[in-house]
Amino acid sequence: MKCQKCGADNANTHIKTIVNGEFKEYDLCGECAKKMGYTNLFGEMENDFSNLLGSFFGNVLPARTQATRCEFCGSSYADIAKSGHLGCANCYKIFGEQLMPSIRRIHGNTTHCGKNSGSEQRKITKPVEETKEQKIAQLKAELNKAVQEQNFEYAAQIRDKIKEMEA
Repeated sequence: MKCQKCGADNANTHIKTIVNGEFKEYDLCGECAKKMGYTNLFGEMENDFSNLLGSFFGNVLPARTQATRCEFCGSSYADIAKSGHLGCANCYKIFGEQLMPSIRRIHGNTTHCGKNSGSEQRKITKPVEETKEQKIAQLKAELNKAVQEQNFEYAAQIRDKIKEMEA
């Protein structure tokens, strides 16, 4: 397909616009797209996105002349702050102290809580010890199962445990 503006070169840019409710489409060559101001749109958006992510880290960027670098990927804290991306998993170990305020600000927490349903966070609780009554009830259920399976030796052992606990 040829460029709709100059008609000479092949079109490699497709533009769709809606201005005042009027929809227009253009197929342009690279030169005409540049002249009309449509240059490297994706690259600019990608750059803007990186700057947005980098701004989360940018406010806490310390001024350093001798920047610490990750021995695996070579990233410095300045590189991470600028791009918004960590170079590798080892960067967490090296720059963890500097990253924590930003991670806390972005995520609201610095410890992983697992998947959350909705906005409620699961709380990690210690396992609750069973009460004596709960253990006896569990043993009685086991006793009934052993009797149904006609495993009378095991049933006798469970019966003895129950008597011992009830005493």
